[in-house]
Amino acid sequence: MNIDLSLMPMTLDVVHVGLGALSLLLIVIVVVMAVLKSSSGASEAPVEPNKEQNTTTNQAEESLNKQDLLKETTPEAALQLLMLLQQDARLIDFIHEDLTGFGDSDVGAASRVVHEGCKKVLQQVFNFEPIRSEEEESRVTLAQGFNASENRLTGNVTGEAPFTGTLIHKGWRVNEVSLPQLAKKHDVYVIAPAEVEL
Repeated sequence: MNIDLSLMPMTLDVVHVGLGALSLLLIVIVVVMAVLKSSSGASEAPVEPNKEQNTTTNQAEESLNKQDLLKETTPEAALQLLMLLQQDARLIDFIHEDLTGFGDSDVGAASRVVHEGCKKVLQQVFNFEPIRSEEEESRVTLAQGFNASENRLTGNVTGEAPFTGTLIHKGWRVNEVSLPQLAKKHDVYVIAPAEVEL
């Protein structure tokens, strides 16, 4: 992908830093939800039907079909990741900070610390690899039966595969997750304990 650096602002303003931090937080949430979705399949408990409700056969079949399509996720891993992002990058403090009173240089300096901390955490917890090996902006062909979860078609999508187009982004896949183990009694809902200095 070719980027014209002359179009980039020379200083960081509050809006761009806020958008960058929000984008990073959304990416983290999407990755965590994808990891939870893929790892919760083995531990999923069967859902017992409610004996008190009288449902028709069609409603029961519809309910079973929904259970086959959806799986329940647990928040523990997502909360643990938020805890690490707060601990090493102060991400939650940064997101909750009112930046209107700070100058662009102050916000830029703070966002650099948040960026470095988030990068450190993500590299420790996840092993990322690109989905596509081709160079961005190159022409690629998706054969019939391509993996739609790995390749998203945009633009004028008509007809059936094979599709030929320009690779805009290589995509990312997580092939390993290594969250640290927690004590059994650890409360994952406490992202950052209150600090009291004596």
